[in-house]
Amino acid sequence: MSNAVTDPKAEAAGTASQSEIMIHVNGEMVPKSQAAVNVFDHGLLYGDGVFEGIRVYKGKIFKSEQHMNRLYACAKAIRIDLEKFVSRERMVEIQRECIEANNLVDGYIRLIVTRGVGTLGLHPFKCPEPGIICIADQIQLFPPELYEQGMRVVVANRPRIPIECLDPRIKSLNYLNNIMAKVEAIDAGCLECIMLNTEGYIAEGSGDNIFLVKDGEIYTPPSEAGILEGITRKFVINELAPLVGVDVHEKNMRIEEAFEADEIFLTGSAAEVIGVTRIGSTEDDAHQIGSGKEGPITNKLRAKFRQIVTSDNVPED
Repeated sequence: MSNAVTDPKAEAAGTASQSEIMIHVNGEMVPKSQAAVNVFDHGLLYGDGVFEGIRVYKGKIFKSEQHMNRLYACAKAIRIDLEKFVSRERMVEIQRECIEANNLVDGYIRLIVTRGVGTLGLHPFKCPEPGIICIADQIQLFPPELYEQGMRVVVANRPRIPIECLDPRIKSLNYLNNIMAKVEAIDAGCLECIMLNTEGYIAEGSGDNIFLVKDGEIYTPPSEAGILEGITRKFVINELAPLVGVDVHEKNMRIEEAFEADEIFLTGSAAEVIGVTRIGSTEDDAHQIGSGKEGPITNKLRAKFRQIVTSDNVPED
Protein backbone atom coordinates (compact mmCIF):
# COMPACT_ATOMS: atom_id res chain seq x y z
CA MET A 1 0.00 0.00 0.00
CA SER A 2 1.26 3.45 -0.84
CA ASN A 3 2.17 5.90 1.90
CA ALA A 4 1.15 8.81 -0.34
CA VAL A 5 -0.31 11.76 1.51
CA THR A 6 -3.86 12.43 0.42
CA ASP A 7 -4.16 15.54 2.55
CA PRO A 8 -0.82 16.76 3.92
CA LYS A 9 -2.48 19.59 5.81
CA ALA A 10 -4.84 17.29 7.73
CA GLU A 11 -2.28 15.85 10.11
CA ALA A 12 -3.95 16.29 13.47
CA ALA A 13 -7.25 14.68 14.34
CA GLY A 14 -9.42 16.92 16.50
CA THR A 15 -12.44 16.29 18.67
CA ALA A 16 -16.02 16.41 17.44
CA SER A 17 -16.65 19.87 18.84
CA GLN A 18 -13.47 21.91 18.46
CA SER A 19 -15.19 25.17 19.40
CA GLU A 20 -15.93 23.81 22.87
CA ILE A 21 -12.33 23.00 23.75
CA MET A 22 -11.16 24.93 26.78
CA ILE A 23 -7.58 26.20 26.76
CA HIS A 24 -5.47 27.61 29.59
CA VAL A 25 -3.91 30.92 28.52
CA ASN A 26 -1.89 32.89 31.06
CA GLY A 27 -3.95 31.97 34.08
CA GLU A 28 -7.39 31.86 32.47
CA MET A 29 -9.41 28.97 31.05
CA VAL A 30 -11.02 30.18 27.83
CA PRO A 31 -12.82 28.60 24.84
CA LYS A 32 -10.71 27.86 21.78
CA SER A 33 -12.40 30.70 19.87
CA GLN A 34 -11.17 33.20 22.48
CA ALA A 35 -7.70 31.74 23.06
CA ALA A 36 -5.10 34.26 21.87
CA VAL A 37 -1.62 35.59 22.54
CA ASN A 38 -0.41 39.17 22.53
CA VAL A 39 1.22 40.13 19.22
CA PHE A 40 4.21 41.42 21.20
CA ASP A 41 4.81 38.01 22.77
CA HIS A 42 8.34 36.93 21.85
CA GLY A 43 7.10 33.38 21.36
CA LEU A 44 5.19 34.69 18.34
CA LEU A 45 7.71 37.29 17.22
CA TYR A 46 10.84 35.13 17.46
CA GLY A 47 9.89 31.56 18.31
CA ASP A 48 11.39 32.34 21.71
CA GLY A 49 10.16 29.75 24.18
CA VAL A 50 9.94 26.04 24.91
CA PHE A 51 7.22 23.42 24.87
CA GLU A 52 6.28 19.85 25.70
CA GLY A 53 4.07 17.38 23.86
CA ILE A 54 2.59 15.03 26.46
CA ARG A 55 0.28 12.04 26.18
CA VAL A 56 -2.76 11.41 28.35
CA TYR A 57 -3.77 7.78 28.79
CA LYS A 58 -6.81 6.79 30.84
CA GLY A 59 -6.86 10.29 32.32
CA LYS A 60 -3.26 10.07 33.53
CA ILE A 61 -0.38 12.24 32.35
CA PHE A 62 2.16 9.82 30.88
CA LYS A 63 5.65 10.35 32.30
CA SER A 64 4.58 13.67 33.80
CA GLU A 65 7.62 14.00 36.05
CA GLN A 66 10.06 13.48 33.17
CA HIS A 67 8.22 15.97 30.99
CA MET A 68 8.32 18.56 33.78
CA ASN A 69 12.03 17.93 34.33
CA ARG A 70 12.70 18.53 30.64
CA LEU A 71 10.43 21.57 30.39
CA TYR A 72 12.06 23.34 33.32
CA ALA A 73 15.56 22.36 32.17
CA CYS A 74 14.87 23.69 28.67
CA ALA A 75 13.45 26.92 30.07
CA LYS A 76 16.55 27.34 32.20
CA ALA A 77 18.78 26.67 29.18
CA ILE A 78 17.26 29.65 27.35
CA ARG A 79 17.38 31.81 30.50
CA ILE A 80 13.72 31.70 31.51
CA ASP A 81 13.50 31.31 35.28
CA LEU A 82 10.24 29.38 35.10
CA GLU A 83 10.30 28.18 38.70
CA LYS A 84 10.16 31.83 39.78
CA PHE A 85 6.74 32.23 38.17
CA VAL A 86 5.11 28.78 38.12
CA SER A 87 6.01 25.85 40.35
CA ARG A 88 6.19 22.36 38.88
CA GLU A 89 3.27 21.35 41.05
CA ARG A 90 1.15 24.19 39.69
CA MET A 91 2.18 23.35 36.10
CA VAL A 92 0.90 19.80 36.60
CA GLU A 93 -2.31 21.18 38.15
CA ILE A 94 -2.86 23.32 35.05
CA GLN A 95 -2.63 20.22 32.89
CA ARG A 96 -5.06 18.31 35.07
CA GLU A 97 -7.49 21.23 34.96
CA CYS A 98 -7.36 21.17 31.16
CA ILE A 99 -7.89 17.39 31.11
CA GLU A 100 -10.94 17.77 33.36
CA ALA A 101 -12.34 20.79 31.51
CA ASN A 102 -12.25 18.86 28.23
CA ASN A 103 -13.37 15.49 29.63
CA LEU A 104 -10.22 14.00 28.19
CA VAL A 105 -9.55 10.31 28.76
CA ASP A 106 -6.98 9.59 26.06
CA GLY A 107 -5.39 12.53 24.26
CA TYR A 108 -2.52 14.93 23.95
CA ILE A 109 -1.32 17.98 25.87
CA ARG A 110 0.65 20.80 24.28
CA LEU A 111 2.26 22.80 27.08
CA ILE A 112 3.90 26.02 25.90
CA VAL A 113 6.13 28.49 27.73
CA THR A 114 6.86 31.67 25.78
CA ARG A 115 9.37 34.37 26.66
CA GLY A 116 6.36 36.61 27.23
CA VAL A 117 5.27 40.05 26.12
CA GLY A 118 8.10 42.48 25.38
CA THR A 119 9.25 44.95 22.74
CA LEU A 120 9.84 44.56 19.01
CA GLY A 121 13.55 44.25 19.73
CA LEU A 122 15.33 40.97 20.40
CA HIS A 123 16.21 41.84 24.02
CA PRO A 124 14.75 38.88 25.94
CA PHE A 125 14.97 40.46 29.37
CA LYS A 126 12.51 43.18 28.41
CA CYS A 127 9.85 40.47 28.70
CA PRO A 128 9.06 40.61 32.42
CA GLU A 129 6.95 37.45 32.68
CA PRO A 130 6.73 34.24 30.62
CA GLY A 131 3.52 33.21 28.91
CA ILE A 132 1.94 29.86 29.81
CA ILE A 133 -0.44 28.05 27.44
CA CYS A 134 -1.87 24.57 27.91
CA ILE A 135 -3.95 22.80 25.24
CA ALA A 136 -5.52 19.40 25.93
CA ASP A 137 -6.95 17.86 22.78
CA GLN A 138 -6.44 14.98 20.32
CA ILE A 139 -3.60 14.31 17.89
CA GLN A 140 -2.93 11.77 15.16
CA LEU A 141 0.34 12.06 13.26
CA PHE A 142 0.05 8.94 11.15
CA PRO A 143 -2.89 6.90 9.79
CA PRO A 144 -3.70 3.87 12.00
CA GLU A 145 -2.97 1.36 9.23
CA LEU A 146 0.69 2.46 9.08
CA TYR A 147 1.21 1.13 12.59
CA GLU A 148 0.44 -2.35 11.26
CA GLN A 149 2.08 -2.01 7.84
CA GLY A 150 5.03 0.26 8.51
CA MET A 151 5.78 3.48 6.65
CA ARG A 152 8.05 4.92 4.00
CA VAL A 153 10.36 7.81 4.87
CA VAL A 154 12.84 9.94 2.94
CA VAL A 155 16.32 11.12 3.86
CA ALA A 156 16.08 14.90 4.17
CA ASN A 157 18.60 17.02 2.29
CA ARG A 158 18.40 19.60 5.06
CA PRO A 159 20.71 18.65 7.96
CA ARG A 160 19.94 18.97 11.63
CA ILE A 161 21.05 22.22 13.26
CA PRO A 162 24.46 21.63 14.92
CA ILE A 163 24.54 21.52 18.71
CA GLU A 164 26.92 24.49 18.70
CA CYS A 165 24.27 26.64 16.99
CA LEU A 166 21.15 25.58 18.86
CA ASP A 167 21.26 22.49 21.04
CA PRO A 168 18.46 20.16 19.80
CA ARG A 169 18.06 18.92 23.37
CA ILE A 170 16.28 22.22 23.97
CA LYS A 171 12.69 21.66 22.86
CA SER A 172 12.27 25.20 21.63
CA LEU A 173 9.41 26.89 19.81
CA ASN A 174 11.78 27.50 16.91
CA TYR A 175 10.98 24.38 14.85
CA LEU A 176 11.67 25.71 11.36
CA ASN A 177 14.59 23.31 10.81
CA ASN A 178 12.23 20.39 11.48
CA ILE A 179 9.37 21.89 9.49
CA MET A 180 11.44 22.36 6.35
CA ALA A 181 12.62 18.75 6.60
CA LYS A 182 8.98 17.72 7.03
CA VAL A 183 8.16 19.63 3.84
CA GLU A 184 10.70 17.46 2.01
CA ALA A 185 8.86 14.35 3.24
CA ILE A 186 5.47 15.70 2.21
CA ASP A 187 6.81 16.68 -1.22
CA ALA A 188 7.97 13.07 -1.60
CA GLY A 189 4.49 11.77 -0.74
CA CYS A 190 5.20 10.49 2.76
CA LEU A 191 4.86 11.72 6.31
CA GLU A 192 8.30 11.57 7.88
CA CYS A 193 11.99 11.81 7.10
CA ILE A 194 15.38 10.94 8.51
CA MET A 195 17.53 13.95 9.30
CA LEU A 196 21.31 13.67 9.27
CA ASN A 197 23.63 15.93 11.20
CA THR A 198 26.23 18.10 9.49
CA GLU A 199 28.80 15.28 9.84
CA GLY A 200 26.55 12.91 7.91
CA TYR A 201 25.45 10.77 10.84
CA ILE A 202 21.83 9.83 11.46
CA ALA A 203 20.21 12.21 13.96
CA GLU A 204 16.42 11.85 14.14
CA GLY A 205 13.17 12.37 12.27
CA SER A 206 11.48 15.74 11.89
CA GLY A 207 9.54 15.02 15.07
CA ASP A 208 10.61 11.56 16.23
CA ASN A 209 13.62 9.64 17.50
CA ILE A 210 14.95 6.76 15.42
CA PHE A 211 16.05 3.22 16.27
CA LEU A 212 17.69 0.56 14.09
CA VAL A 213 17.53 -3.16 14.78
CA LYS A 214 20.37 -5.39 13.59
CA ASP A 215 21.03 -9.03 14.52
CA GLY A 216 18.57 -8.93 17.42
CA GLU A 217 19.92 -5.76 19.06
CA ILE A 218 18.74 -2.15 18.97
CA TYR A 219 20.85 0.88 18.07
CA THR A 220 19.96 4.56 18.38
CA PRO A 221 21.93 7.80 17.85
CA PRO A 222 23.51 9.28 21.00
CA SER A 223 22.70 12.72 22.31
CA GLU A 224 25.84 14.17 20.76
CA ALA A 225 24.52 13.28 17.29
CA GLY A 226 22.24 16.30 17.70
CA ILE A 227 18.93 14.88 18.88
CA LEU A 228 16.12 15.74 21.20
CA GLU A 229 16.29 13.30 24.10
CA GLY A 230 12.73 12.06 23.75
CA ILE A 231 10.66 10.85 26.67
CA THR A 232 9.33 7.89 24.66
CA ARG A 233 12.89 7.20 23.49
CA LYS A 234 13.97 6.96 27.11
CA PHE A 235 10.97 4.76 27.90
CA VAL A 236 12.01 2.34 25.14
CA ILE A 237 15.65 2.26 26.23
CA ASN A 238 15.14 1.96 29.99
CA GLU A 239 11.87 0.06 30.30
CA LEU A 240 10.37 -1.47 27.15
CA ALA A 241 13.51 -3.03 25.66
CA PRO A 242 14.47 -4.79 28.94
CA LEU A 243 10.89 -6.08 29.24
CA VAL A 244 11.13 -7.79 25.84
CA GLY A 245 14.72 -8.93 26.43
CA VAL A 246 16.56 -6.78 23.89
CA ASP A 247 19.72 -4.74 24.44
CA VAL A 248 19.93 -1.10 23.29
CA HIS A 249 23.16 0.63 22.27
CA GLU A 250 23.78 4.31 21.53
CA LYS A 251 25.94 4.64 18.43
CA ASN A 252 26.74 7.09 15.65
CA MET A 253 25.45 5.59 12.40
CA ARG A 254 25.62 6.41 8.71
CA ILE A 255 22.53 6.19 6.52
CA GLU A 256 23.98 3.08 4.83
CA GLU A 257 23.51 1.28 8.15
CA ALA A 258 19.83 2.15 8.04
CA PHE A 259 19.55 0.65 4.56
CA GLU A 260 21.06 -2.58 5.90
CA ALA A 261 19.04 -2.72 9.14
CA ASP A 262 16.73 -5.64 9.88
CA GLU A 263 14.15 -3.23 11.31
CA ILE A 264 13.73 0.51 11.87
CA PHE A 265 11.23 2.21 14.12
CA LEU A 266 10.46 5.74 15.28
CA THR A 267 9.31 6.92 18.69
CA GLY A 268 7.71 10.09 20.03
CA SER A 269 5.00 11.27 22.38
CA ALA A 270 2.63 11.87 19.47
CA ALA A 271 3.90 9.05 17.22
CA GLU A 272 4.28 6.49 20.04
CA VAL A 273 6.09 3.53 18.33
CA ILE A 274 5.88 3.03 14.56
CA GLY A 275 7.90 0.93 12.12
CA VAL A 276 9.73 2.15 9.02
CA THR A 277 9.70 -0.36 6.19
CA ARG A 278 11.06 1.66 3.25
CA ILE A 279 13.46 4.57 2.74
CA GLY A 280 13.35 6.51 -0.50
CA SER A 281 12.00 9.57 -2.28
CA THR A 282 9.57 7.44 -4.34
CA GLU A 283 7.94 4.06 -3.98
CA ASP A 284 9.95 2.74 -6.93
CA ASP A 285 13.42 3.66 -5.66
CA ALA A 286 12.82 2.99 -1.97
CA HIS A 287 15.16 0.70 -0.06
CA GLN A 288 13.19 -2.06 1.61
CA ILE A 289 14.02 -2.52 5.28
CA GLY A 290 14.21 -6.16 6.31
CA SER A 291 11.16 -8.10 5.18
CA GLY A 292 9.35 -4.93 4.19
CA LYS A 293 6.90 -5.41 7.08
CA GLU A 294 6.88 -4.43 10.72
CA GLY A 295 9.68 -6.45 12.31
CA PRO A 296 9.24 -8.78 15.29
CA ILE A 297 11.17 -6.62 17.77
CA THR A 298 9.27 -3.48 16.72
CA ASN A 299 6.03 -5.41 17.07
CA LYS A 300 6.94 -6.61 20.57
CA LEU A 301 7.88 -3.09 21.68
CA ARG A 302 4.74 -1.56 20.22
CA ALA A 303 2.57 -4.25 21.83
CA LYS A 304 4.25 -3.79 25.22
CA PHE A 305 3.86 -0.02 24.93
CA ARG A 306 0.12 -0.37 24.23
CA GLN A 307 -0.24 -2.87 27.05
CA ILE A 308 1.24 -0.44 29.55
CA VAL A 309 -0.61 2.71 28.42
CA THR A 310 -3.98 0.93 28.35
CA SER A 311 -3.46 -0.66 31.80
CA ASP A 312 -4.61 0.65 35.15
CA ASN A 313 -1.01 1.58 35.96
CA VAL A 314 -0.10 4.25 33.42
CA PRO A 315 3.28 5.58 34.65
CA GLU A 316 3.34 9.26 35.59
CA ASP A 317 6.92 9.20 36.93
